[in-house]
Amino acid sequence: MRFNDWDRFGRFPPPSRPREAKGGIKAATQHGKFGESWWGRRWIEVLESFNIGARLQRGRSYARKGQVLSIEVKKSLVEAQVQGSRPEPYQVSIKVRPLMPSEWKRLAGQLSTQAIFAAKLLAGEMPPEIEQAFRQAGLSLFPEKSNEISTGCSCPDWSNPCKHVAAVYYLLGEAFDRDPFLIFRMRGADRQEFTAMLGEGRIAEAQAGEAILPPEPLACIPDEFWKAKPLPAGFLGDVNLPRIAAALPRRLGSLQFWRGEVPFLKALEPFYENASRKAERILFGEKNGG
Repeated sequence: MRFNDWDRFGRFPPPSRPREAKGGIKAATQHGKFGESWWGRRWIEVLESFNIGARLQRGRSYARKGQVLSIEVKKSLVEAQVQGSRPEPYQVSIKVRPLMPSEWKRLAGQLSTQAIFAAKLLAGEMPPEIEQAFRQAGLSLFPEKSNEISTGCSCPDWSNPCKHVAAVYYLLGEAFDRDPFLIFRMRGADRQEFTAMLGEGRIAEAQAGEAILPPEPLACIPDEFWKAKPLPAGFLGDVNLPRIAAALPRRLGSLQFWRGEVPFLKALEPFYENASRKAERILFGEKNGG
């Protein structure tokens, strides 16, 4: 701890106020706990195990206000910029010990035995059984020891991790909710490398719900090809507006590290509603419908 961390009465100085950050990444979670999935919450538990006190609360506030300007997830490394009280953003790094090739090979032997790993991961879900597979290989999915993870920040705070690191941690927890493969990237393997460990046969089995027949070849009659056949009566059936706007994006989930003032899905809803209404007017032959 440095001498200037204390005032002349032996007290800590009041917490500094961050500068307003424009275009920052705002957390989707504006109230309550971060991490909707069990694996997202597990990542947050790693941060909270560091016991950094009030810096956790300030980190949550920074994440929700959009003080984090950028996040880049690389293999075994996260680099970010966070706007604090000084003009220049602080440089944040989070390093996770990558698994060695021999460890990945040992893990692959456990993962390739069950199709559930491929099926759930390809559906965007982290199967709880995967932690058992890691343990059977003598490994851990999430960092469990202090020498497996290190954090750094260019700010003058003596604590490590500081509130700027905590803010990035919380946003990563939300990113893990949407893409569990990011956890494996932080362990040193990207999506393609990790799915290869699951075994091509297992992935094919997980993706194939039923046999896919090859398409029938088109008749080699050019004149017939360009002639449209009349549609049968009632081809369209009942035409109704969708009950839920932006249904497909809702299934895909929000964008990672969204920077808008309004949540991503909320921002899309008016466009989908307007497009649906316009399509309905065009379908029924209404002109000048806007």
